Amino acid sequence: MASMHLLGETIDRRAALAADCFCEAALAAFIHDPECRVLAVVEDERPVGVLQRDVFLARMEAPGAAHRPIAEAMEPDPLIADVAEDAKSFVARWMAQRPAALLAGFAVVEDGRYVGVCDLGRLLPALGGPAEGLIERVCAEVREPVAHALAAAEGLKRMRLPDGAAAHLETIAEAAHATLSLLDVAAELQRASSGRLEIALAPRRLQELMDDIEARWRTQAELAGVTLLVSYDGAPDGAAAIDAGRLMQVFDALIGHALAHSRRGVIEASLQLREAGDGLAIVGRVRDSSAAYAPEDLAAMFVGAEPAAGGNMGLQLQLMLAQRAITAMAGVLEAKANQGAGATACFELPAERAETAGGAMAQTADVAATRAAHILVVDDNATNRMVVEALCEMFDCSTESVVDGVEAVETAKAGRFDVILMDIKMPRMDGVTATREIRKLGASAGRVPIIALTANADADEVAQYMAAGMCAVVEKPIKPERLMEALDAVLADRANPDAAAAA
Repeated sequence: MASMHLLGETIDRRAALAADCFCEAALAAFIHDPECRVLAVVEDERPVGVLQRDVFLARMEAPGAAHRPIAEAMEPDPLIADVAEDAKSFVARWMAQRPAALLAGFAVVEDGRYVGVCDLGRLLPALGGPAEGLIERVCAEVREPVAHALAAAEGLKRMRLPDGAAAHLETIAEAAHATLSLLDVAAELQRASSGRLEIALAPRRLQELMDDIEARWRTQAELAGVTLLVSYDGAPDGAAAIDAGRLMQVFDALIGHALAHSRRGVIEASLQLREAGDGLAIVGRVRDSSAAYAPEDLAAMFVGAEPAAGGNMGLQLQLMLAQRAITAMAGVLEAKANQGAGATACFELPAERAETAGGAMAQTADVAATRAAHILVVDDNATNRMVVEALCEMFDCSTESVVDGVEAVETAKAGRFDVILMDIKMPRMDGVTATREIRKLGASAGRVPIIALTANADADEVAQYMAAGMCAVVEKPIKPERLMEALDAVLADRANPDAAAAA
C-alpha cells in the first residue's frame, strides 16, 4: 500500500501578515528572503488571502503601491488545506476546479488556524510514485491558464499603454515564461521517473552547441556580475550523434546552479570530444570558483534535496532532470568539490560518430596552429585580466599583464611580445594614447600587433583605434571565439611576413 504524504509534512511554516497591515510589510518580507514564494494574510488567525511573489512584486512597481493596504494586493478567497490532508488527494481535487490557485499558493490550517503556506512547487516531490501521470495532468491543467495569461500580456504589450505599464507587463510575461518552463520540466521529470523520457539522436557539431550555450547564458551572467567562460576542446569540425536539446537542458541546469551560488566569480562551462574505442566520448564540465559547498549538498545535488539548489524548486527539478537525461543517454553525472573554493559538475557519455563539415573548418584548424604566442594583457580591472589570461591559456598562449597604459609602454619596450591586448579606458594613460606611444618605439617593439579590448566599439571609435595603430577590435564582454579569431588573424600575419607586407 502506498504511503501518504500529508500537507503538514511539506508546508512552509512562515509567519503570516495581518489583514490590517500595508503592502510595505510584504515587500520587505519578499526582498529580505529570496526563497519566500508565498505569503498568507490572516485575520483572527484565519487565512483571508495569499500573496504570490512574482505577481505581488510586479504590482509594487506602481508609484505609491507599497503604502496601500495589503487587502488591495492580496488574492482573496485563497485555497485552504488542512495539515492532515493527503497531498495527492488535495491536488487531484483542486486540479479540476482551480488549477491556477495551486500554482499561486495556498494557506494551510490546523483546527482552522493558520500554520503555514504551500504551493505546487513544494508539493511536486510528494506527488511521484503510484500516482502515475498525476504530475503531468496537473502541469497540463495549470499550463493552460498561465499560457492564456502570457498571451494576453503579449497582446497588451503591442498596444499604446500609459507610462510604466510596459514594465509591469514585461514582469508578468517573464514570470509566466518561468512558470511554463517549470511546468514543462516537472512533466518531463515525471516521464523520466517512469522510463518514458525521449532521447532523439541527430548529428550535431559540438562547437556550435557550445556557441549556443554561450549566447544563451551571456546576458544572465553579466547581470549577475559573473564571468562566464565557455569552451570546446576537440576537432574544430567535430560532430557526434547526440540529443542536443537534452545536452542544452543539462548545461542549463548546471550553469543555473553555478550562477545561483556564485558572487562575482568565474564560471567555466566546457565540452570535450575525444576518441573512445570505435566511437566517441563526450565530457562536459561546469566549474564555479566562488561558492563553498557542504559535502552532503554536493552528494544530494541531483536528487532534489533543497539545500543543493538554495531552496529554488525550479532549479531542483532541472538538476534532477539533468541527472536522468544523462542516465538515459548511458552516461554518468556527478559533482565534486574543487581543491579551493567552488565545485565542478561533470558528465561523460558515449556517442556515435557523425558526418562532419570540412573545408572552412579545416582551414581554421590550420590557422589555429599559428598560435602559441606570448601576449601582454593591459587592463586596469583585475577580473578582466584574469578572464583574458584564462582565455589565452586556453589558446596555448603565455601571458604577462600590466594595469595601465604607462606600464604597457614601458613593458612593451622589451620587444618580447607577439601580441598586445589593450583595454581602452584606463587611469594615467588610456589605450589609444598607449598605442600611439608604442608605435613610436620603432624596431620590433613598435610593430607588435595591438588588439583593442573594449565595450565601446561604434564605427567612429573603431576608426579612432585603427588610426592610432591598432589592428583589430574585440568587444567586451569577450566571446572566446571572437578573441580566437582576432589572435589567429594577427598571428597568421606574423607567420607569413610576405602576406603581412603586401597587406
